[in-house]
Amino acid sequence: MEFTAEIRAAIEDVRAEVAALHGELTRSELVVWTGGNVSGRVPGADLFVIKPSGVDYEDLRPENMILCTLDGIPVPGIPGSEAAASSDTDAHAYVYRNMPEVGGVVHTHSTYATAWAARGEPIPCVITAMADEFGGEIPVGPFAIIGDDSIGRGIVQTLRGHRSRAVLMANHGPFTIGKNARDAVKAAVMVEDVARTVHIARSGGELVPLRQEHIDALFDRYQNVYGQAPEGQL
Repeated sequence: MEFTAEIRAAIEDVRAEVAALHGELTRSELVVWTGGNVSGRVPGADLFVIKPSGVDYEDLRPENMILCTLDGIPVPGIPGSEAAASSDTDAHAYVYRNMPEVGGVVHTHSTYATAWAARGEPIPCVITAMADEFGGEIPVGPFAIIGDDSIGRGIVQTLRGHRSRAVLMANHGPFTIGKNARDAVKAAVMVEDVARTVHIARSGGELVPLRQEHIDALFDRYQNVYGQAPEGQL
């Protein structure tokens, strides 16, 4: 497969970013051993980058990130393409094919979020951080077997039209999406944080839900006002 110089540069940028972002999963204690994965869409091309299967996190480098088509097929002739891609590659590919606005996908087995998934229970929106980041509850997706695009189908089915960027796949764990790989990693960090907080809160007594109008206002402010304005804007 031939690429323009611009696409080759974009591929190398995404490979470097995806390799580095796996370090955020370990620093935030969202994964153990070789479980979990980050992927990122290559801007301007029907391609994405994902980690290889079963490789220790400390051994992940840009050069062993695997470039795939949106059918989940590794692109030959690219360094790393001879290795087996993550077992979740078909799931990520399905999301990219069916949610063109998504630029990054992350999967972890983070402890508290996975505990909610094991119960098949959505995380209710009872703290402002959840309203800010997810715009409401974090939903549960259907149980799906690993190894084909079934998980991807469940992710799309659950999150399409939903404000949440995280889904708890039943009896499995969280998957998050974002505008790029970094945004999806942020969502993975935040879903574990709120899963832990809400679990602790519920162990101490009855949860107090946020009113929908407050959720809407908090979400709108955080998504559209919070943070630094783009250069040249107030």
